[in-house]
Amino acid sequence: MSNLYSKIAPKPIKRNHEHTNMSFPQTHPWINEETLNNGPPLSPPHNSVLMQRENMQVMQPCSAPSSPLASPGALNLTSFSLPTSTGGAFTVIDTGDPNWQATKPTVRERNAAMFNNELMADIKFVVGTDDHIQTVPAHKYVLATGSSVFYAMFYGGLAENKSEIRVPDVEPSAFLTLLKYLYCDEIHLEADNVLATLYVAKKYIVPHLARACVNYLETSLTAKNACLLLSQSRLFEEPDLMQRCWEVIDAQVCETVDNINLESLDDIKVAEMAIKSEGFVDIDLKTFESILSRETLNCKEINLFEAALNWAQSACNKMEIDPTPQNRRSVLGQALTMIRIPTMTLEEFANGVARLGILTPQETIDIFLYFTAKNKPTLNFSSKPRTGLKTQICHRFQSCAYRSNQWRYRGRCDSIQFSVDKRIFIIGFGLYGSSTGAADYNVKIELKRLGRVLAENNTKFFSDGSSNTFPVFFENPIQIEPDSYYTASVILDGTELSFFGQEGMTEVCMGNVTFQFQCSSESTNGTGVQGGQIPELIFYGPMNTATAAGQIGAPTTNGHTTNNNTTTTIIGNNNGED
Repeated sequence: MSNLYSKIAPKPIKRNHEHTNMSFPQTHPWINEETLNNGPPLSPPHNSVLMQRENMQVMQPCSAPSSPLASPGALNLTSFSLPTSTGGAFTVIDTGDPNWQATKPTVRERNAAMFNNELMADIKFVVGTDDHIQTVPAHKYVLATGSSVFYAMFYGGLAENKSEIRVPDVEPSAFLTLLKYLYCDEIHLEADNVLATLYVAKKYIVPHLARACVNYLETSLTAKNACLLLSQSRLFEEPDLMQRCWEVIDAQVCETVDNINLESLDDIKVAEMAIKSEGFVDIDLKTFESILSRETLNCKEINLFEAALNWAQSACNKMEIDPTPQNRRSVLGQALTMIRIPTMTLEEFANGVARLGILTPQETIDIFLYFTAKNKPTLNFSSKPRTGLKTQICHRFQSCAYRSNQWRYRGRCDSIQFSVDKRIFIIGFGLYGSSTGAADYNVKIELKRLGRVLAENNTKFFSDGSSNTFPVFFENPIQIEPDSYYTASVILDGTELSFFGQEGMTEVCMGNVTFQFQCSSESTNGTGVQGGQIPELIFYGPMNTATAAGQIGAPTTNGHTTNNNTTTTIIGNNNGED
């Protein structure tokens, strides 16, 4: 990125989702600054440590109806082999042969031969600033047929007869990516140019290229860059990308969810990784405030307070002022009051917040009184805990059994395959325990897709001898994409005789998500669709009204919870009976 970008703007974003019917009105504010009333362009993006797939290259013909990144890990690499990109520099086809046209049988090939070529060029762009300036030859007709901005610039009523146009707010590599798309029907995206390319695609109103950039960013979205990409999605006015970032910030970033009992599932705190990421300090103030005000944020307030101090210190450094407590308080402004300090523990407040000098003496006294006094003072900070992200549970059995048909654990694998129709985040499984009294179990849980292990955890749980299920969690939530089968597996070591599920369902509707189940070839202990282990999948996902109200499942007479909002087709004949 150029130095100009690093001074002007925030930072980037990633994910994968199809954006159909994306359109940009002709009055869009991204009109080039060199034309049309000299309207001010949007600030260019600021690249960062955003992407982890630095060497990934995506190629897509402009006529392709869908994203080049239709699903994580599966790329649609479709292009023709004309100009290529090697070492970051585009190779131009030699047109020195006076009869070169005869070797290019299609219009696209002949057009591609003109890409970044002086031959017949009738306009030049001086792109970039400082040490990143490059002169790029181009052809007005080609540009005008691909962009309404270029059309207005060269053929509109305000067109100027210039032979050279300066474009200081665009990176040369991004401008070449735009031209390559206009000339060659190809899109080449990499981690270090995707944001700059999105900027130039919106600046010149080229929606297909902009959509490909957004899709690339969606697939690249992780807990570590989610806050930064949220900031960029606001900058680029991409609501779908913003929503995708919020999904990750809310759900996909926990440090650990192990050893948590079922009653406290809704209080699992999982946002620490996002707010502790390196890029968090580079988000803009409005994005920062939107995160602090997020009701569904699963994060301890003390961690939010620490993140706010880090953000304030970075802001002071950028302003070249000392990061004293007073200056940090000043740059935080009203954002500080969005942190719900009264919901911290007294120990967290006394040993942390109260000692740092960020609060005024009167605020510190009032909060201490709030914690300890009978008559509590009025505070500028909310004392209402955040609701957090609600945990949902998919029950795949309608009943459970024991004794007469005893299920035995022998250290063998119980496994089931499932798919969903909407994106969710799996955080763990509910398992059956001993049917012969209280017992401890060692357990290995695993989640796979196409044979690749996405997550696993070796842990323990205690079974009280009842028919209740017992939650076991992964260290981090795992993103589950729709319409693809995943394999859930467990290996238990402990008391052999156990409860087991019966009357299994191939389809379960839980809230707004529909689960499909099928037997797994990895299951060696009898678990299948009809019966066996792994009775529950614990997840975060879109919620309907009933789920949001906490109506996750209805208890049966034996204390086991089951979901009645299901449609059922029972198949298979799996049994772990002995």
